[in-house]
Amino acid sequence: MFSPARRTAGEAIRTHFGVRADPEQPFPFSHQLHLEKELVCTDCHESVERGPVASIPSVNTCMICHSQIATDRPLIQQITEMQTKGIDLNWNRVYNYFPESHVRFEHAPHIRAKVECSSCHGNQAEQTVARRAVSMDMPFCVNCHKERKASNDCLTCHF
Repeated sequence: MFSPARRTAGEAIRTHFGVRADPEQPFPFSHQLHLEKELVCTDCHESVERGPVASIPSVNTCMICHSQIATDRPLIQQITEMQTKGIDLNWNRVYNYFPESHVRFEHAPHIRAKVECSSCHGNQAEQTVARRAVSMDMPFCVNCHKERKASNDCLTCHF
């Protein structure tokens, strides 16, 4: 389990069992609040239907609406100032794979197959700051592929 690929035995154990710390975000973005206002995932995660990545929204994406909406709120004033200074939000990914897994995950084919965002991301309408809702490990993905009769060939996900 411990190898030269890991700095410590603890790091090797955490990698082996997929244990990860919850990511800390630059501010407490509320998915719940935005979904209550009838926004949908693709309003902010613009490239999810077009490409491999669901794009983590930039400050410019936020300002599409917030240049006019809730401009008196401190967090909105903070991101307005960031945009003015050319500083982007430094979001931390909630889901990711260890590089040595050689996993290639693309959102677009899953969206085309009508896989709901909540299948992997949980019910965002009940979440404030995004958190891991499922363990994105091989058994989770393989089971989903079996249920949907999608390919489970290794090269479908691994490169």
